[in-house]
Amino acid sequence: MRDDWATFGADLHLDLRGTRLRAGLMDALREAVRGGRLAPGSRLPSSRQLAADLGIARNTVADAYAELVAEGWLTARQGSGTRVARRAAPRPDPGPAEPPAGPDALAPGGTPWQPPSGQLVRASRRRAPAPAYDLRSGTPDLAAFPRAEWLKAYRRALTAAPNEAFGYGDPRGRAELRTALAEYLARARGVHARPERIVVCAGFAHGLMLLGQVLRARGARAVAVESYGIGMYPGLLRGAGLATPALPFDEHGTRVDGLGADVGAVLLTAAHQFPLGGALPPDRRAAVVDWARATGGFVLEDDYDGEFRYDRQPVGALQGLDPERVVYLGTASKSLAPGLRLAWLVLPEGLVDEVATAKGGVVDWMCGTPDQLAFAEFLASGAHDRHVRAMRLRYRHRRDQLVAALAAHAPGIRVGGIAAGLHAVLALPPGTEQAALRSAAWQGLAVQGLDRFRHPDAAPSLEGLVIGYGTPPDSAWQGALQTLCRVLEGVGEGDAPEDGPAASERLEP
Repeated sequence: MRDDWATFGADLHLDLRGTRLRAGLMDALREAVRGGRLAPGSRLPSSRQLAADLGIARNTVADAYAELVAEGWLTARQGSGTRVARRAAPRPDPGPAEPPAGPDALAPGGTPWQPPSGQLVRASRRRAPAPAYDLRSGTPDLAAFPRAEWLKAYRRALTAAPNEAFGYGDPRGRAELRTALAEYLARARGVHARPERIVVCAGFAHGLMLLGQVLRARGARAVAVESYGIGMYPGLLRGAGLATPALPFDEHGTRVDGLGADVGAVLLTAAHQFPLGGALPPDRRAAVVDWARATGGFVLEDDYDGEFRYDRQPVGALQGLDPERVVYLGTASKSLAPGLRLAWLVLPEGLVDEVATAKGGVVDWMCGTPDQLAFAEFLASGAHDRHVRAMRLRYRHRRDQLVAALAAHAPGIRVGGIAAGLHAVLALPPGTEQAALRSAAWQGLAVQGLDRFRHPDAAPSLEGLVIGYGTPPDSAWQGALQTLCRVLEGVGEGDAPEDGPAASERLEP
């Protein structure tokens, strides 16, 4: 215990030089480590204590600590504080070093070979310390996967499966699953679906790749996308030879009034815009369908988390307005788990054969028949509905805890995008997003900034954090929430921006 508390709470002499406080503090800490005054494993004062001792701002100390953690000089773990990394002492010879032959070779004296300190720092930049908590968006609580119910469905499905089910089969997918999906989507999401219009695919990205291939073959030159979204998806469309211009947005969401005949399709998250939140307003839903009818284009509707709506009735699928102009894309990645690799396209009649042909040419992208049969049984038995209802209550409880904790500990932070889904957007004052991300990394919290999801052509007008409150297992949720509140202490003391969707949406009663 004495080692744990040797420097925690004790005086730490640092000689700060120059006018740039953060750079001077980092240089002083490096020198203290190099000179041996701070031994490997030594615990450093908290950022609050050291800032008070040095008479500087706490954020300056926090940023310096975060940078030194990234460089490999320090380590930071939840419950253990910030310590000097247990790294080899730098050698006095400043010349370049070459590793001995062989990956497991030893340096003179029989110790594992270590590069000089400068090389070690560069390597450490590529190996950031693993976070203790994960609040990144994109996955549900994987620990809550309904293993017992899934196993029951799997056994029933395999027992009833005909022998021919284990062949290559129909590229559209198993008829049992397409039939179950047609019933479920019509009932739960308002989708006009018939089994013969559904194509099962191995995840959303796979479905988008197929659509990009088909649209390009039809002569399309561009697919418009939202200003904020998952960057991989426009990249997949560009890989098919399509341009991906960004649609503008305002306080009501994505604007579709600028679409022209030069665009062959538009990709939208109409029910719950990712990541900003909010549903596409009714007048814009009607307008984009009118555009598709007038130009012969298509709307690609990404309904990634439509099952999870908390404060209002679920927003029905855009596809219901015109099944011949809207392609509906759904997935089991949020309702169950992304590892299942199960997704589906509900297609206009004129696209079914073209998409099935494109999919049939790539056998390795075929979804496993046993998983398709099990999911069909899972849907038909009602187990999927029961699981979604249970998870909806759990995620809503987490969302309410997040809002309450931020109101108590970071009242300047505005929370948006919370009427649905598994994530929230925390709007930050201008110029604070990167500092918040550095502070989170230093405290062992994995989060994402809004800028990560911005289209390269969209103006950087918003700053914030995207918090995936569905991601942590129950055992880690409270720790993740407490760490987030510590990260945001003092960040939102000014007024948050009011000009974007993330700042305008509020939690409804």
